[in-house]
Amino acid sequence: MDALLRAQEAAAPEVGRGRLAEYIPSLGAVDPRQFGMVIASCDGQVHVLGDADVRFSVQSISKVFTLALVVAAEGEDIWDRVSREPSGNPFNSFLQLDQEEGRPRNPFINAGALVVTDRLHSLTGNAYGALRDLMRRESRNADVDSDPAVARSELEVGHRTTALAHLLASYGNLECPVDQVINQYVAQCALSMTCRELALAGLFLARDGVLSDATRLLSARQTKRINAVMLTCGTYDSAGEFAYRVGLPAKSGVGGGILAVIPDRGVACVWSPALGPSGSSAAGLAALDAFTTYSDWTVF
Repeated sequence: MDALLRAQEAAAPEVGRGRLAEYIPSLGAVDPRQFGMVIASCDGQVHVLGDADVRFSVQSISKVFTLALVVAAEGEDIWDRVSREPSGNPFNSFLQLDQEEGRPRNPFINAGALVVTDRLHSLTGNAYGALRDLMRRESRNADVDSDPAVARSELEVGHRTTALAHLLASYGNLECPVDQVINQYVAQCALSMTCRELALAGLFLARDGVLSDATRLLSARQTKRINAVMLTCGTYDSAGEFAYRVGLPAKSGVGGGILAVIPDRGVACVWSPALGPSGSSAAGLAALDAFTTYSDWTVF
């Protein structure tokens, strides 16, 4: 696939350029000179580049899947507790949450993801277990799990996330005890997967909500709406720039991964740990920009 090679060429100067997520010590110790990319198509083809089978911490990419599980379980109810608007502020900001009386701007900033995890935990009794089961099934790898070292690292330094959870609770927007929500949320973010595994796991978002066994997790309408929120809110406070350059629904994580959806075509997953100013992978952004420029895999 020529566009994939173009993506690799565009990413090469950016690999290792930027900063690691050093505020989480385990992520700050990762070799920044790694790069992997996978294109998984709805017809079963998988194209692989570089370090596509190296596991990394998915971090905020997990938020797409927990949202999907909650929407699958109870439809639109979660939107009574979380908005669908871009935040324009850092992903761990308190400002809007307090101004808007504990209703997070969207499910992909930390406060919104805490509310979604809280609801999934209420629905299932084990939010992380529900997520892990979905990821294992769709990635076809029963070994997928949370990295305990990353989880410990996040718990040790996660004062801001815990404070966000307490602020949510003070506004009555958490159902479960704060400690339970934090433990589930941290385990979720510490999920360790490869580009190949993540791409396969995310294919239902390109197939109108249909899972790998041909059963339906989401309706076509629900899938469209999750993809829409990914397009407008999935890359922190640079969603406009990402949409301008890449033009795909996507979710990034501070572990260096980006998952992008091409409806009815497939999924792209790229990983390189060094982050640009907004907290998304610098090389990953360059790769996806080139891929959509030199292919017809775009929504525009």
